[in-house]
Amino acid sequence: MRLLLLGGTEFVGRAVAEAALARGWEVTVFHRGRHEPPPGARPLLGDRTAPDGLAALDEDRGDWDTVVDTWSFGPRAVRGSARLLRDRAGRYVYVSSRSVYAWPPPAGVAEDAPLVEGAAADAEPSDYGRDKRGGELAALESFGSEGSLLARAGTILGPYENVGRLPWWLTRIARGGPVPAPGPAGLPLQYIDVRDLADWLLGAVEQGLSGPYNLVSPPGHTTMGELLRHCVDVTGADAELRWIDPETVLAAGIEPWTQLPVWVPPDDPLYGALHGADVSRAVATGLVCRPAGETVADTWRWLTQIGGTAPQRSDREPPGIDPGTEAKLLAGAGGVPGTTPEEGASHD
Repeated sequence: MRLLLLGGTEFVGRAVAEAALARGWEVTVFHRGRHEPPPGARPLLGDRTAPDGLAALDEDRGDWDTVVDTWSFGPRAVRGSARLLRDRAGRYVYVSSRSVYAWPPPAGVAEDAPLVEGAAADAEPSDYGRDKRGGELAALESFGSEGSLLARAGTILGPYENVGRLPWWLTRIARGGPVPAPGPAGLPLQYIDVRDLADWLLGAVEQGLSGPYNLVSPPGHTTMGELLRHCVDVTGADAELRWIDPETVLAAGIEPWTQLPVWVPPDDPLYGALHGADVSRAVATGLVCRPAGETVADTWRWLTQIGGTAPQRSDREPPGIDPGTEAKLLAGAGGVPGTTPEEGASHD
């Protein structure tokens, strides 16, 4: 297989590049030169947002079995790339998002749910959901419904994460001491390891799949308690999870999802949207999700190898709460100390 990656040096793109190289594919990485591509990939330099930014692709005149595009901003860049490559690639894979559904989608939503009104395919950046839907429309414009694969990913965790969700929990727990753990501890979570996403994408290309797919683990793949306990175990920290009920967390003015990453209260409409997607279509076509403990351990290993500070996307606010806010939350909550996740759940 000959693969062209638009991106390919950070998080999702890098995971796809490494997985393709491991399969023996020929991998070309078109990127801006800010990070080194994986060894074995052929680099092409260019910036899709700049005038003549696709010149290296245009001059290369290569062709590929498939293109994988992870673009997250204005869909104009996707449109330009797809138009340039529509006669030189067999398939266009666009890594989209579940944010393209009319928000918030109810729990159990499948790929046929109502969608947001997408930004025009030649639009500049607007908001994330509209941009991602616009990217889908741009891919469809050039490659059609049979030649486009739309991977609507949910929360993505794992090595190379540059959003900061799992790295924040690992870094905080590694410092030790009492850690505010938002309950209930038995709260089911849904996410996807970036490597499982990459493996499914490549398998889907080999199968010739097209159309939209929700790409996230089955609901309840792990729980909040299990995820944080894995963080305690892999860091070896003297950390004490103190389980705090959702009402107390919210009363303290804490923002779910951003200040306490991954967590959303169970009665919040966002909970069903973020942790209740129907992924039966992806599972039926080969989606396999590794255990949460493996994701946590491998992310911690990568994080320590790079010095303990994860990269952070410039377009995203770093997640987490500051020490002062944390201290106030712990002082006001009287969280349940020293419990296992199951014991913590009984107190919530």
